[in-house]
Amino acid sequence: MRKILGTKGRKRGYVKIILVFTIAFVLGYILRSSPPHPPGEHGNTMVGETEAKARMWTCSMHPQIKLPNPGQCPICFMDLVPFEGDEGDTDHPRQLTMSETAKALAEIQTAPVVRERVMSAVQMVGKVEYDETRLANITAWVPGRIDSLYVDYTGISVEVGDPMVSIYSPDLVSTQKELLQAIDGEKKVSGSTIEEIQKMATSLRLAAEERLRLWGLSTEQIDEIKGRGKVVDHTTIRAPVGGVVIEKQGFEGMYVQTGTPLYTIADLSQVWVSLDAYESDMMWLHSGQDVEFTAEAYPGETFLGQVAFIDPFLNEKTRTVRLRVNVPNPDGRLKPGMFVRSRIRANINDGGQAVAQEKPGGTVDPLVIPASAPLITGKRAIVYVEVQGTDRPTYEGRVVELGPRTDDTYIVKSGLQEGEMVVVRGNFKIDSALQIKAKPSMMNPEGGGPPPIHSHGTHTSEKPEASRQTPGADEFRNSLSSVLSTYLETQKALASDDLAKAKGSLKHIGHALEAAKMGVLEDEAHVKWMKLSRRIESASEEAFGTDDIDVARRAFATLSHAILEVIRTFGRPDSIVLYEIYCSMAFDGEGASWVQDSKEIANPYYGAMMLRCGEVKGEF
Repeated sequence: MRKILGTKGRKRGYVKIILVFTIAFVLGYILRSSPPHPPGEHGNTMVGETEAKARMWTCSMHPQIKLPNPGQCPICFMDLVPFEGDEGDTDHPRQLTMSETAKALAEIQTAPVVRERVMSAVQMVGKVEYDETRLANITAWVPGRIDSLYVDYTGISVEVGDPMVSIYSPDLVSTQKELLQAIDGEKKVSGSTIEEIQKMATSLRLAAEERLRLWGLSTEQIDEIKGRGKVVDHTTIRAPVGGVVIEKQGFEGMYVQTGTPLYTIADLSQVWVSLDAYESDMMWLHSGQDVEFTAEAYPGETFLGQVAFIDPFLNEKTRTVRLRVNVPNPDGRLKPGMFVRSRIRANINDGGQAVAQEKPGGTVDPLVIPASAPLITGKRAIVYVEVQGTDRPTYEGRVVELGPRTDDTYIVKSGLQEGEMVVVRGNFKIDSALQIKAKPSMMNPEGGGPPPIHSHGTHTSEKPEASRQTPGADEFRNSLSSVLSTYLETQKALASDDLAKAKGSLKHIGHALEAAKMGVLEDEAHVKWMKLSRRIESASEEAFGTDDIDVARRAFATLSHAILEVIRTFGRPDSIVLYEIYCSMAFDGEGASWVQDSKEIANPYYGAMMLRCGEVKGEF
């Protein structure tokens, strides 16, 4: 028992010794760390403040990430940078102020608002047709029987005056006899002293000659009959114009009446090109515009024409308007029926209307901004403008009214002034930062509320505008399943870095588009789908036709933009739920969106390199 107590006593002694050393060490450390003089007395103020100041670390691509220690972004795995806080931020509800370092990290670029004449290219397809003003119909001018056909098949070229048919006509024979008798009677009374008798004989001759002339005989043929003094029992009908015989209705032995069609001749030295323009493109078109087009028969060669006529009526089934283009064709290379692809470049004035190319003066050039400047959601457009005269880079969100889009610019109707600098790259990052600060932004026009949380998105419960207003839109929306299924398969394949599988999915896009019940759409909804389907098909063909996965991914971004517009316009099929995902790092910081059917991000632009890079922007 004493031995046990002795052991316990020694243990208590050890604990007391350790406790004394620990307290002494802590007191010594505190005394050593305390400054011997008040702060600032020996210039230690900044050091003390730096050590005392709490620092946060954030991601330049995903500013909603804020961590107390350095490391990597849990979304894109980039190195975190120090968060400088809101010291220089402005109180303006739509402005954001950042440091030069933050501006460089966000790769923000600006461009001026300028006034300049802009061009818009309208793409159309059509075919070559006959020039209707250069068609000639040959008919029988006298009743009779066709005894000879000098032109007995279509497609043959004829010159003016070439013989076409020979007709036996009893009426023609009797009229020739009347002419010869009138000539003889005129000779007999030529010596008469009665003037009235001479005039009557002359009028009978002239009347017979006129009847022959009206029946198709030329002056030379009539003179030949008068000189020969004998009746000709056949008359030859000659070509009144040169060209190509495109129709032959007569045949040998056929009895004809006055006016019976025999041939149709087309002069192909000038042809028409008939083009179909969508009604949404009509604002760019006017008579007199130059037209460039290519024909399938002559790849790489460009032909020129001029718009001569715009149909005053709209085809209600196709929602297109017919344009007629006059095209010189001296060598006859353009054949009626050939398929052509055309382009019309329209000059745009300040009102967003096409103006004649040969008269550029007299109109005010429009205000334009690069197409990458506005952030567009529905009918709203937000542009971030660089605020001048500030110490630090400051950007202000501004709602603008946009006119039509040209090839790479937007016409601005209101909201901006010439010379202002607008953000053309990095505007999504500015908008995201404003959302985090609960300020008005593209996604939250009124501002306020909690900042958005990554990967939760926003749920859209309201039906798209087309679904609320257009009859048949619900049926059409559900018929988009094949299109979206093909798109989603492609997205998953690119996220898996499998180009062959992506191309295998895209080869079915044509059949998927045909399955969409566009016949139930009307008016603007019909036109909208036609334009979007062309964009989907074009982007899919570009991705399918390449063996470079980077090129395919760039084409997929274009396809995604069209798919997002389809969903926003018509909605999604009832059978699936879709999410809009955005990656601000895609394509060297340009940023790009896509659609997927899962909240777990699978980036098709980076694949395994940064598979989870992105954030959910919305739920459909």
